[in-house]
Amino acid sequence: MEQVISTEARAAPQEPRTFGEFLQQYDDAHAEWVNGEVAPVMPVSVVHQRSSRFLYTLLSNWVDYHTLGEVYHPPLLVKLPLPEGREVAREPDIVVILNSNAGRFEAQYFDGAPDLIVEIVSPASRHTDRFVKFEEYETAGVPEYWVVDPDRRYAEFFQRDGGGLYRVAFSGSEGVYRSRVLDGFWLEVDWLWSRPPLWSVLKQLGLA
Repeated sequence: MEQVISTEARAAPQEPRTFGEFLQQYDDAHAEWVNGEVAPVMPVSVVHQRSSRFLYTLLSNWVDYHTLGEVYHPPLLVKLPLPEGREVAREPDIVVILNSNAGRFEAQYFDGAPDLIVEIVSPASRHTDRFVKFEEYETAGVPEYWVVDPDRRYAEFFQRDGGGLYRVAFSGSEGVYRSRVLDGFWLEVDWLWSRPPLWSVLKQLGLA
C-alpha cells in the first residue's frame, strides 16, 4: 500500500499526539498510533498484495455467505484495549468482525478487539507482526490471530485459550487449518502459496 504523508509531517520531530490529534492529522494516510507516536505503514510487495487479496476473498465470501459479519482490509484502524494505560491503534491486513461484535464502530475506527486478525508478513515487518503485535492482540483479547509469511511459505495460526493466552493451533507450509471463530471454515494452507483459481477454492468450500 502507498503511504501518503506530507514532507512537513516527515520532517517534523516526533512529538506525542493524543488519539484525537492523530485521527485529525492522519485521517487520509495509512499509519498506526502507538503510545502517542505515529508509525507510518509502508508500501508492501506484490507478493504481499496477492496473498492478502486471495485470503481476503476467501474470508469475505465465507462470512458473507453465512451472514456472520464483515471482513475488512486497510484502511481500517483498530484501537486496542490494553492494560496499564497503554494505547495502540493498529491497521491490520485483514480484520474479521462478527455480528455480535459490530457495535464497537466509531466514525473513523473500530474500538475494541476484533474476532480475527490476519497479518501478512513482509521482511521488514516480521519481528513486529510475530512478536510486538502478537502480544498486543493477545492482551487485547483478539480470539484468533493468523501470521502468514508468503516469502518463507509458512503460516502460524493462534487461538486464545481459557487463560487468555495464544496457543498454536496450526503451523506449517501445508496441511489443513480449521478456524474456531469461523465455525466450519477450513483452509488448505498450501493455497496461500500456490493460489489456485479462486472459483475452484470457493467450490471446495461450498460457496460456489
